Amino acid sequence: MDAESLLLSLELASGSGQGLSPDRRASLLTSLMLVKRDYRYDRVLFWGRILGLVADYYIAQGLSEDQLAPRKTLYSLNCMEWSLLPPATDEMMVQTSVVKGRFTGDPSHEYEHTELQKVNDGEKVFEEEVVVQIKEETRLVSIIDQIDKAVSVIPRGALFKTPFGPVHVNRTFEGLSLSQAKKLSSYFHFREPVELKNKTLLEKADLDPSLDFLDSLEHDIPKEAKVSEKTSGWRQRSQESRGGSLEATLSHG
Repeated sequence: MDAESLLLSLELASGSGQGLSPDRRASLLTSLMLVKRDYRYDRVLFWGRILGLVADYYIAQGLSEDQLAPRKTLYSLNCMEWSLLPPATDEMMVQTSVVKGRFTGDPSHEYEHTELQKVNDGEKVFEEEVVVQIKEETRLVSIIDQIDKAVSVIPRGALFKTPFGPVHVNRTFEGLSLSQAKKLSSYFHFREPVELKNKTLLEKADLDPSLDFLDSLEHDIPKEAKVSEKTSGWRQRSQESRGGSLEATLSHG
């Protein structure tokens, strides 16, 4: 949600049953404008809210003039004071993958995980239990990055790439038509392309380099579908024999 149209976007999103109080909305609108000014961002997006046991994390992201440049992520516990999060690293991903359960809402909270580590004692090598402490703030960084890479989506045409490389907001974009909105090929992952780099020149021949510079959702396969294909093939054949059909549903919040 762009901070400049925040109130309208929140109103539209409240139909899902999750919303913010008028006080929170007013605080968000004011504080995000200050974040944009103080950090000199080109745009500020309200990313969403992650629920915790004692408090919730409100997440915002700052974008530079190049919309595909690494985004800066901030969090707040009161919608007024914002703290900048460090960029996610592979080490963070591995470290936090062992943490399960809900967030507490305290960024200084430390989770404890016991793991076996090899210890050399002269010529002998043995395993020793070591307690590893993981900060909730580190977990927050990791989770936000994973969600962004998996489900951060933009419609085709919302951004355009200049011949010089930078990606800008398309000010003339007025939305997708009804027929286009029904096609997965009309949506892109809002991150650096991965699959696009593996396409051949022949596959890229019909693409518009100014618009089709990101990975399309057209060929995405949900993880659950992969598991179902490998482990429950008999179930699919059974449904097909009864005239049933399997559908994959894409949702974007």
